[in-house]
Amino acid sequence: MTPDVPPTDGPALDAAFRHPTRLTVAAFLSACDEAEFGTVRDYCQVSDSVLSKAAAGLEAAGYLGIRKGAVGRRFRTWLSLTPTGHDALARHLAALQDIASAARSAGARARGGTAPPASPSSGP
Repeated sequence: MTPDVPPTDGPALDAAFRHPTRLTVAAFLSACDEAEFGTVRDYCQVSDSVLSKAAAGLEAAGYLGIRKGAVGRRFRTWLSLTPTGHDALARHLAALQDIASAARSAGARARGGTAPPASPSSGP
């Protein structure tokens, strides 16, 4: 039996989200207008340097906005997902869902059954 080849005509995975920290940052920021660097760092459970590198990669892709300012005497950095970043994340998540659905269907066919019903996508 020849395994099914995953479809290539659907949405493509975005290389900018290949690193788990970048994907986590984008997913977190997709639910808010902006967040302070430390809040994102704590959520992602990474060091400042790891978050800085992930943020720089997303910013270079045009997916992340970085705003710096002061609160009292302390400097702060805020991160936000750009409209392009929101769109790219939605496409990436759709591609992941397509891959998972195709794999479930192929696995079900391989064992002679039918695929379980796909869970409804909640959308971006």
